[in-house]
Formats: sequence, C-alpha cells, structure tokens
Amino acid sequence: MGVMLRRLLMMFAVLTVLTGLAYPLLVTVAGRLLYPNLVAGSLVVREGTVVGSSLIGQSFTDPKYFWGRISATSPMPNNATASGGSNLGPTNPALLDAVRGRIDALKTADPTNSLPIPVDLVTASASGLDPHVSPEAALYQVTRIARARGIDSVRLRETVLAHVEGRQLGVFGEPRVNVLLLNLALDRAQ
Repeated sequence: MGVMLRRLLMMFAVLTVLTGLAYPLLVTVAGRLLYPNLVAGSLVVREGTVVGSSLIGQSFTDPKYFWGRISATSPMPNNATASGGSNLGPTNPALLDAVRGRIDALKTADPTNSLPIPVDLVTASASGLDPHVSPEAALYQVTRIARARGIDSVRLRETVLAHVEGRQLGVFGEPRVNVLLLNLALDRAQ
C-alpha cells in the first residue's frame, strides 16, 4: 500500500507541474511572442489612450456614431463583466415588446429612412458583447450619421464598405463591420 501511495503522489506532483505550471507558462510565452496584440486583449489605442477593445462591443448612443448590437447585459449596455444573452424565446411577449421598442427608437432617430431594419439592430447578441454588426446594419445607419456629421452619405457609405471584414478563413461566419473601429475612422476623417 505504501509503494502504491508514493507512486500516486509522485504522479500527482508530476502532472500538477506539467499541466498546472509548465503548459500554461509555455502557452503564455508562445502567445506573447506570436500574437502580442491578441494576448493583450486586442486593445485599441487612440492618441496614447486605450479607448476599447476590438473584441468587445461598446455602447454608442450619439446620433453621429454607428450603433452596435443591442446588449442584454445589465446594469448597463455592453457590460463586459456581465456577459450573457436575455434567453428570451422568439414567442416570448417580452422579446417582441423589446424588438418593437428598438424599431421605434431607430425610426425616431432617422424618420426618413425607408430601408428595412436589419435584425441585428433590434436583437441582442448571445454574449451581449458582440463588437460587430452586419454590413446591412451599418449601411442602414448611413443617412442618420451623414446628417448628424454634415458629411456626404456616398462618402460615408464607401467608408462603411471599406471596413467590412470578410468571413474568417474565407468560409467561417458572415461578413461584418467592427463598430468601434468604424467610429474611430469617422472621427479621424473629421
């Protein structure tokens, strides 16, 4: 029994060192060497100040900015410490009321816009932290933002199209627009 216990304790110690110390250290060092920006959180720096992360959605409410996905996180939108969806099903009256309210808010913000409202502007993302919208959702907002900024809507549309990210590896996901990066590009252009 004593020999078996020693072997078990030795195996436990070896595996603890390998899986609890050596492997995490190796992965951390490799990540910092190969992907320093990703390991640091994909932080976006503007004029020497961190303004956000390209991986976490931020709340924009000013009419001169593109608005991202609705977040179900609370107590405030895009709260990275409270990631999660609303878990409301498609037949839930609360979800239908929330979507109607979001549609009304979009129509109030841009009453002359007759384009169909993209679904990602009125529904929350699963994580509540999605930094992207569909190209259609970004293009839907062009008239409001062009009017608020006093810029040409054709030029703004071209800016949006220039910020469309394709499918990952050419096949995974859908084309998308990073709202933070697009808004920062607009600020730089003005």
